[in-house]
Amino acid sequence: MTANPPEEPYKLALAALARVRRKIIAGVLLFLFTTVAFYVVSPRILLFLQRHLNQELAFFNVFEPFLALVKVALACSFLLFVPYLLWLVWLVFCQVFGFRRATGFWFILVGLILFYGGVAFCYFITLPYGIKFLLSFQKENIVPTISVGHFVNFVGLFLISFGTIFELPLIMVLLSKAGILDPYKASRFRRHAILIITILAAVLTPTPDAFNMALMAVPLYLLFEVGLIASKLVVRKRKS
Repeated sequence: MTANPPEEPYKLALAALARVRRKIIAGVLLFLFTTVAFYVVSPRILLFLQRHLNQELAFFNVFEPFLALVKVALACSFLLFVPYLLWLVWLVFCQVFGFRRATGFWFILVGLILFYGGVAFCYFITLPYGIKFLLSFQKENIVPTISVGHFVNFVGLFLISFGTIFELPLIMVLLSKAGILDPYKASRFRRHAILIITILAAVLTPTPDAFNMALMAVPLYLLFEVGLIASKLVVRKRKS
């Protein structure tokens, strides 16, 4: 037994990050290169988003269109680099908790399905309904003028947030496999989970109405239940 057991995971995590340092640096350089490549086509991507959400945009200073296109390129690069990020996370967890690297394929595959599923859910359901609801308050003497910078921030933030939130089952399984989360104890706190999910839905959804909040809260609670079931299976397998 070590003298300071609580510090051991911290030291292992630092050592694991040091081992993947070159991969992180290479990923950052490739990310920047990809961002430059996406910047070339970012006007077309922005136009596609405008048509999908049926919005006319304006800008209020000379730098705003340039910054908006840079943000579009950054968001697209991030969405493209999700597999690489999942791979790095898996490498770190393998070195800290001794996971088998052979199972990394399934970790990355499930992570991609969940993340891009959340992005698609937000893109096709939450954003169109949310923006339509928000703009329904316009009157004859109140015409909306949407800034291109605010539009890009709004869309990019929600797409990435929904994709990240939908990783909940995978995070729960990962923590259970590492022995950090006990799914049997967590299942006793469903009421607390519902409260937290409701708060998240209220924060993440673009509208305050119950319908759009339910569009986020119901799938997220179902993902929580799926995470509990999968985590229990992982714990049973580990004990056996």
